[in-house]
Amino acid sequence: MKTNENSQQDKRVAVVILNWNGRALMEEFLPSVVAYTPSKQAEIIVADNGSTDDSIEMLKTKFPMVHIIRLDKNYGFAEGYNQALKHIRHEYAVLLNSDVEVTPGWLDAPVTAMDADKTIAGVQPKIRAQRNKEYFEYAGAAGGYMDRYGYPYCRGRVLHIVEKDSGQYDTPTDLLWATGACLFVRTSIYKEVGGLDAGFFAHQEEIDMCWRLRSRGYRLVCMPSSVVYHVGGATLNVESPRKTFLNFRNNLLMLYKNLPEKDLKHVMRVRFWLDYIAAAKFLLTGHYSNALAVYEARKAFHELKPLYVPVRQKNLALTKLPDIPELRKKSLILAFYLQRKKRFTEL
Repeated sequence: MKTNENSQQDKRVAVVILNWNGRALMEEFLPSVVAYTPSKQAEIIVADNGSTDDSIEMLKTKFPMVHIIRLDKNYGFAEGYNQALKHIRHEYAVLLNSDVEVTPGWLDAPVTAMDADKTIAGVQPKIRAQRNKEYFEYAGAAGGYMDRYGYPYCRGRVLHIVEKDSGQYDTPTDLLWATGACLFVRTSIYKEVGGLDAGFFAHQEEIDMCWRLRSRGYRLVCMPSSVVYHVGGATLNVESPRKTFLNFRNNLLMLYKNLPEKDLKHVMRVRFWLDYIAAAKFLLTGHYSNALAVYEARKAFHELKPLYVPVRQKNLALTKLPDIPELRKKSLILAFYLQRKKRFTEL
């Protein structure tokens, strides 16, 4: 389970790829990571989440330069990275999905930005769709934001509308959240704030952590001169009831953990109606399992809520920036459906 700690003394960046039965993805995308990650600057590490395929054997044969951390079981995305980063001593860690193709110089701008400003805790590159490279990728695009009711959106993606990249978001900018598909983070700060919430398992855990970082006064930034291509949806299908459950449950937990006291009751009342409108839409379109998943997610949230009371209290006690400028004060849903605002620049 250990990496070569002597090499960590010389290399400032750990590129950490979490793998679970992902041999095919790594065979396709690791070559770009190896080719464009300078070995003097960075170490490539695969943290294996208890795979049952022959991922490890393939890595040893085809990518002997890649270090391996073997976890004893599938911890999920969130706790998998927490476990992996326990073994990391590098100044910076890059949480990189196994379905990401990187490009020449992809490390340069993010590392330079963090070197220049110690308040920057995390950076993401510009993320385009690997299967349609002229367009932004849904899960990260050119940086993440959120409305007051918990709906995430990006520069380049509002709800389900993804924009073509015409250079319209090529300026570095501050964010509320940086995508976990390719997240540069200061290793010490990641550990300081407790990393990703293991209870989330997967989905929105990076938004929750970034909100935590931002409220404590750290900055998150997009450096679009660094470009990567992400497949996305490689683990769970878009129509998966499991994905629907995790997204709704985790989003409610995130709101409860991080919202200021003055906003909590109002936001949760509005979300009650918005969630059941979403469930009704699933029913009307024949996605019955997804409609049930929304109900189950809300039920699970209320069951877990008592466990998160001390977490919420700690987050509020450590808050230094209660009014985060990157957190939209109005409803994204109203802007999108009633005002027909479909692009980030229209919001």
